[in-house]
Amino acid sequence: MPDRSLHASPNWYCSRCSDVSRGGLLGVGARNIICLVDVSASTCRVTGELVGHKDLVSGVSFCQHEAQSHICVSSSTDGSIRFWDSDKRTLIREHAAHQNPVSAVHWSPVEKNLVVSGDEKGIVICHWYNTGDTSSFFPEPRTIFCLSCSPHTWSCVAVGYKDGMIVLIDVSKKGEVTHRLRGHDDEIHSLAWSPVATEDVFYSRPEDGEATNGVSAAEEKGGYLASGSKDQTVRIWSTARGKGVTTLKLPYLKRRGSAVDPGVKERLWLNVHWPKGRPRQLVSSCFSGELMMWDLAKSGKQRWNLFGTSSEGQNHSRIVFNTSSFQLPDGKELLISTSMDREIKCWDLDSLDCCWTLPTLGGFVYALSFSPVGSGCLALGVGDNMIRVWNTLTTQNQYDTRSFWQGIKSKVTALAWHPTKEGSLSFGTDDGKVGIYDVFSNKPPQISSSYHRKTVYTLAWGPPVPPMSFGAAGGKPSYSLYSCAGEGVILQHDPSKLSGDASDIDRLIRDTNNIKHKLSPHTDLSWKPDGKVVAIGNEDGCIDVYQAPSLKLLCSIQQHHKIINSLRWHHDHSSAPELHGLLASGSSNATVFVHDLHSVIENPPESPVVLTEPYRRLSGHTAKITGMSWSPHHDARLVTVSYDGTAQVWDVLEEAAVSNYRGHVGYLLSVDWSPVDPDVIWTGGKDFTVQEWNVSKQEFTKPPKGKKMADLKEKMKTNTKQKKKNKKATGGAAPADLNGEAVSGEKVVTGQDVSAEDEEDEVSSTNSPVPAPATFEVQRKSSAAVKSKDKPDLNLLKKKKARSMLPLSTSMDHRTKEELLQDCITLASVRHSHAPAGCVPGQGDHIHLGLFTDRAALHRMFQAEEEGHVEAGHFDSVVYLRLWSGDLEGALQLAIEKGELNDHLLSIAPTAGFGVWSRTVEAFVKQLCLQEQYLKAASHLLSINKLYEAVDLLRSHKLYREAIALVKARLPADEPVLKELYSSWAAALEKDGHFSAAAKCYLAAGASFDAAKVVSRKNDVLSLSTAADLARISGEVELAQSLALRCAKDLAAAQDWVRAQEVLSSQDSLLVHRLHLCVAELLTVALLHSDVVSTHSWASPGKRHVGLLDQIRDVWQEQFSGSGLDGVGGLLQELKSVESPAPSANVPLRQILLYSSLHLTRAVLSWLLDDDDQLMKDLWQTLVWLKDGGHLDVLAELCRLLFPDGDVGSKKHSKTLHLSEEAEAAASGLQALVCYHRLYEFWWRNSAGSQKIHNGPSCPEDAAKDGAAKDGAAKDGAAKDGAAKDGVANGGPSEEKLRPATRLDELDFDASLLLSERHAACQASQRAVKEVQERLSIMMLQHSRAQGGHPDSGEKQDDVPREKDVQVSADGDQCSEEQETLLTLSTKMSSCQQELAELPDTIKMFPHPDVVECCLVLLHLSRSSPTPSDSLQRDAKDLLRKYGTSPSVLKASRRFLS
Repeated sequence: MPDRSLHASPNWYCSRCSDVSRGGLLGVGARNIICLVDVSASTCRVTGELVGHKDLVSGVSFCQHEAQSHICVSSSTDGSIRFWDSDKRTLIREHAAHQNPVSAVHWSPVEKNLVVSGDEKGIVICHWYNTGDTSSFFPEPRTIFCLSCSPHTWSCVAVGYKDGMIVLIDVSKKGEVTHRLRGHDDEIHSLAWSPVATEDVFYSRPEDGEATNGVSAAEEKGGYLASGSKDQTVRIWSTARGKGVTTLKLPYLKRRGSAVDPGVKERLWLNVHWPKGRPRQLVSSCFSGELMMWDLAKSGKQRWNLFGTSSEGQNHSRIVFNTSSFQLPDGKELLISTSMDREIKCWDLDSLDCCWTLPTLGGFVYALSFSPVGSGCLALGVGDNMIRVWNTLTTQNQYDTRSFWQGIKSKVTALAWHPTKEGSLSFGTDDGKVGIYDVFSNKPPQISSSYHRKTVYTLAWGPPVPPMSFGAAGGKPSYSLYSCAGEGVILQHDPSKLSGDASDIDRLIRDTNNIKHKLSPHTDLSWKPDGKVVAIGNEDGCIDVYQAPSLKLLCSIQQHHKIINSLRWHHDHSSAPELHGLLASGSSNATVFVHDLHSVIENPPESPVVLTEPYRRLSGHTAKITGMSWSPHHDARLVTVSYDGTAQVWDVLEEAAVSNYRGHVGYLLSVDWSPVDPDVIWTGGKDFTVQEWNVSKQEFTKPPKGKKMADLKEKMKTNTKQKKKNKKATGGAAPADLNGEAVSGEKVVTGQDVSAEDEEDEVSSTNSPVPAPATFEVQRKSSAAVKSKDKPDLNLLKKKKARSMLPLSTSMDHRTKEELLQDCITLASVRHSHAPAGCVPGQGDHIHLGLFTDRAALHRMFQAEEEGHVEAGHFDSVVYLRLWSGDLEGALQLAIEKGELNDHLLSIAPTAGFGVWSRTVEAFVKQLCLQEQYLKAASHLLSINKLYEAVDLLRSHKLYREAIALVKARLPADEPVLKELYSSWAAALEKDGHFSAAAKCYLAAGASFDAAKVVSRKNDVLSLSTAADLARISGEVELAQSLALRCAKDLAAAQDWVRAQEVLSSQDSLLVHRLHLCVAELLTVALLHSDVVSTHSWASPGKRHVGLLDQIRDVWQEQFSGSGLDGVGGLLQELKSVESPAPSANVPLRQILLYSSLHLTRAVLSWLLDDDDQLMKDLWQTLVWLKDGGHLDVLAELCRLLFPDGDVGSKKHSKTLHLSEEAEAAASGLQALVCYHRLYEFWWRNSAGSQKIHNGPSCPEDAAKDGAAKDGAAKDGAAKDGAAKDGVANGGPSEEKLRPATRLDELDFDASLLLSERHAACQASQRAVKEVQERLSIMMLQHSRAQGGHPDSGEKQDDVPREKDVQVSADGDQCSEEQETLLTLSTKMSSCQQELAELPDTIKMFPHPDVVECCLVLLHLSRSSPTPSDSLQRDAKDLLRKYGTSPSVLKASRRFLS
């Protein structure tokens, strides 16, 4: 290994591409190798590399167990898993279980033999190091981004996916998924386990309101898991519960420094790392390369501290990809981080300061150059678009390197230090740019205004030559900058005025040497150190030596036969003057020639001399020469680098090989000899590395040959063999990015083509690999060189030949040689008026001669060619022939007929006149419409001023947006067509369900009403509210009120009372509806006792008054006193106009309360107006909704709220009741309902007391199982009430058991109101009518079956119970079903209906509770309590005898009437 080196940059976008062993050895995946760096000391040192993967390394992990700490595992996108011995740098074992690129790998911290890997298709594989066995699982069909083995349980593995899912799997149970952790919504970049197994309680913010149910988190085992995602959050998960614990949102930090290109879009890779000895601290990356330490036990907004805040320049300048930590023997814990800025940094976790920085390279090292002034200052030109300047003599920091990137947009391919000015460094780039940097300042470089068309290969400082040398004494610089590039041109730049034009020295060479012929393209130049002569290498292998300043040609060296790649003059501080004239040259053949030009330079010849023999010939390399350097410490000692992958040191005078260096992988591109150490040489090459090595320490003296050379070539070609494979591969998981030049000769790029080894400074889409273009070679190549040397694949270069416009005449040129020669004689005869008989140029066998004679012959040839094209169907060719012949109108007419018009023909149509052009445009528009290019067609109509036709075209094809834009741009604002367009577009949008867009169109068309209506069609709360506001703003008052009312009702139905009131408050005329919702809210809160979405403070149960009416009145006065509440009469009339449906049993309770509250609102308004009649009727309607809906428990509660003292006519509600007959009936019905519920309350209160006394439950008798509730009581829903179910319906408690030992409570109401004989008669008649109707329906059903045949078995089964019921009922009435006829039933029906008709309407309008049921309850109470009076009992028995005729009632009343 070399003493010092800069290795390749770590791969980008990998979850674990670096790891540290227990002993402090860092393994970093860089391209397809693993670089090993010793980080255990105060400074780092590159110790070696592990070579063997055929594709990018995507993961590296060391075994953390003592005995195997030198073993590591790596994964690659070639699908392989390799185990390495890092001490011996050897491969132990390779597994090829994956069939897809591997995206993550981890060595279990618990089980020393277990390695887990995952690929981009979702396959997880366990590798057992000791046995070599593998087992695969497929937990999820997703792309794996990262995985991490638990440090607490060997079988638990966390896997992070591209879509944000994290799963915990148990590898001991065939990959069974134990938990799925959902919370992230983008790529999972990193996973890190807590170093402790318990889940401590310091995480004080559980996610999603999750409760621990009284269990301390510390009691649960499993350990916390941290995840970092592209969604900019770090989440902490409880693996025991499978739930999120807390979320850490990345802060947006102000960028420090200026090392980030502002043109680059912000990127994020969120890496997380949990240091081993710090369970409450978590390290994460951030947006711009910052590292932050999160204090998980700390509360508040800023729970983090930044790394590297003690001084500027410590942090990374780009995003961080990987972090790993290890502990020194003294207990100090260090963190290693890798970043997109191509630096590896070491951090002290106690102070959070940077300990050292190791720079890396992201591209080929194209140029190496030591400063001739600044001792030990090495400049590197790298393919990652940056220049590095390395102070190699620093003792404190061995890697004291500065990077320069400003003004550089492509690879740096050439460098040259100024010979005398310290810090002045010139550079050339792949895109032809030449500039000069002052490396001691932070200023951007000076860039020459003269660009090369191709790659800059060589830069050289030399004396100025004309025209720049004119006036040199007047302050002109003593040095000019010369650049040679791939197009074969050498430019001379003025370093003091780079903004001026550079001069091409070829003009001076031609003028001075009187050269008329074309000069060979130049490929390299080298000025002799004393500035007297310059050597220029050419593409044809010739080397020309010119004398300055006139550039007179002294000699031409014609020894190489291939392109010249490198020229170097011997240094001039040697003790032997004869050596000063030595020129070394290297070309694309493997031999190095050294030329002695001392005599030519000292005694310039009058005419140029041609040299064909070299002074020395250095043979040994086996591939082309790419660079060379003379030793400044020796005489005639030269080092050369070659495509054979080695650097060779030569003793030139002896033509002997001294030393051969083979430390690089791949070919070498640059070399320079150390200016301070005679034994040290620096080389750079394709492997992204710069290496320092000693000449005296090399094992070999010559480059490898024979089998060794074959092996070396195989090693060098390891990367390029993957080209075809990679071109076929598809993208998947986050690829192991080269961070620079692609190993396989291709690179993922978007937007522009880059060369094969071009490095990708910023990776864009990684899912669509693009095949790379041809490889860029650092050697000088012109197009001619490519053709002659490289012999590219002809199939790739072969293009489809265009169809000939003159195929007939062209075919005549492919006849036999004799016929072609005869044509020449025939043509000569025609030209000299001696045409052979029958020869007509342009026709028949002489059609091709029409091209060589007069115009008439040419037209005849055109006519024949047209006929041939028409026969072949090539009408476009016919059009062009007519166009060439001047028949423009005919050409256009033919194109119109055949549909072959195009933009070119249309562009020349105006030359034929406006009429022709207009017709052509119209025809082209039709053609474009057939091709569905409507926008282009409309644009062409505009060109002939047919605006309305263009608008109609767009509208007819539903391009309303474009049509409107066109009209608004070209026509007045009041144009009627604009309104039509808006209306048509609105109708189309409304049809497609795009209501908000349609509303905007209606608004633009001035149809505010339609806009509001279409918005409301969505019928949700937000749409209705918006539509109401829209109508209100537009002045559509009635519509606004209607929509606001609909919205408020929906909100009220959803129990969102606050928003409902807010919606109504925006409309001034909806006060009465606000009052209604106020009452509904009070009623709902009072009766339902359930949570609502939102309610007002005045509706809370704690503020209830004695009576509900008083509470409503007080709330109205408090909340609506300034809203027009004085006009109560008008409000009442407005509320009466609101329709209310008839009560029904199928309406939900919440809706029933809304309807009921409407009547209660009317009642309160009537009460405020002292309208007693209306008050009673509305109170009755308020209760009848709940009664008919069957909600008797709610009805009882409402009765208690409305009439707390049990008296409907209480003075609390009306000072004196003046009631009409109808209102009196309503009041009586209300009072009866109140008494009915108080009766049941009394019954159960005393029943509970009696049972308590006797210490036993009630015993219902068999005779009461069907109960009275099945008859009359069921009509009023009493059977649904809890009292009726367990009381009368079940016969009640037995007489013996319920006889009280003490006197119970007395009735506190007048029960006689419940025993109304008129209501009992009405209810009996109604029951009789219902019974007759049932019998008639049975009879009609039997008759229809008898007429239609026997029913099926299913119908029989359905009807049997009904017939039995009718039979039982008939038996009870002492009349069998066989004795009844249609006539008798009709007579009975008429009789019952007559009885009902004779009863007053008020009895039917305001019915009392079931009288028979009330009789049974009172008589039952009389058995257990003397409370009912004797007269009351007598009346009850009389009513039972008279109206209790149903079987169930008879059975229940038998005990009381016997």
